[in-house]
Amino acid sequence: MTHTYQIDGMHCSSCISKVKNELLKIGGITGAQIQLQSPQATITMEKHISITELQQAVAKAGSFSFKEMAESNDHELPERDERSSLATYMPLLIVFAFITGIATITEWQHGQFNWMQWMNYFMGGFFITFSFFKLLDIKGFADGYRTYDLLAKENYRYAFVYPFIELGLGIAYITGWQPLFTNIVTLIVMVVSSVGVIQSVLNKRKIRCACLGSVFNLPMSTITIIEDLLMAGMALFSLLILLLMAIK
Repeated sequence: MTHTYQIDGMHCSSCISKVKNELLKIGGITGAQIQLQSPQATITMEKHISITELQQAVAKAGSFSFKEMAESNDHELPERDERSSLATYMPLLIVFAFITGIATITEWQHGQFNWMQWMNYFMGGFFITFSFFKLLDIKGFADGYRTYDLLAKENYRYAFVYPFIELGLGIAYITGWQPLFTNIVTLIVMVVSSVGVIQSVLNKRKIRCACLGSVFNLPMSTITIIEDLLMAGMALFSLLILLLMAIK
C-alpha cells in the first residue's frame, strides 16, 4: 500500500535525505519518495503504519512533522500557470531538444535523410540519456519508480534492472543490432511502463516522475504519458515497416 503525507520543516536536499533515511529504518516500509516542492512523502508500506509512528521516527532527524494530506490534495492537482509549467518541465524539454538535434545532425551526415535511421538514432539517444540520469542515483530512482510502475511494485528488483534495460535498448538502436527483437522488447517495456503512469495521472496522484531519475523533481503528468507512448509508437511503427519489408 502507498500513502502520501505532507511534511513540515524541510528546507533543503539534506532534509530529504534525513527524513528518508529515518523512514526506511521503520519495519514494514519498503520505499519512501520525498519531494521538497510541495513538501510531501509518498511511502510504500507492507502494512499500515500510524502517523504517530512515522512522526516519532523522523523526529530523530530534526524538527519535521507529518500531516495527513487533505482530501482535495488526493484528487486535485495544484493549478500551474503557463510560465511555472514551462520552468518545471524545462529539463525534460532540453533533454529532448538535445536528443533530437544530435539524431538529426548524425543522420544528415550521411548525405541523404532516412527517417527510419533517424528514429533509430533518436530512440537510441533517448534510452541512453534517460538511463544515464537513472544510474546517477539508482536507489533513488528505484524508490520513486516503484510508487507507480506495475512491475516494480510487485518486484523491487525490476526497478534496479530497468535503467540497464534502457541502456541495452539504446545501444541496440544505435548499433542496429537485431532491430526486430529490439523493437518488440521496446514496445512491451514502454506499454507496460505507460500503464502505471496512466493510472497515476488518472487518479491525480501527486508523485514525482522517475523518468530522469532523482536528479530532477518532475511531477507525474500527461507529459510522462506522451514520453512513454511516443517510444512505444515509434517501436510499433518500426516493427510494421520491418514486417512490410520482410513480406516484399
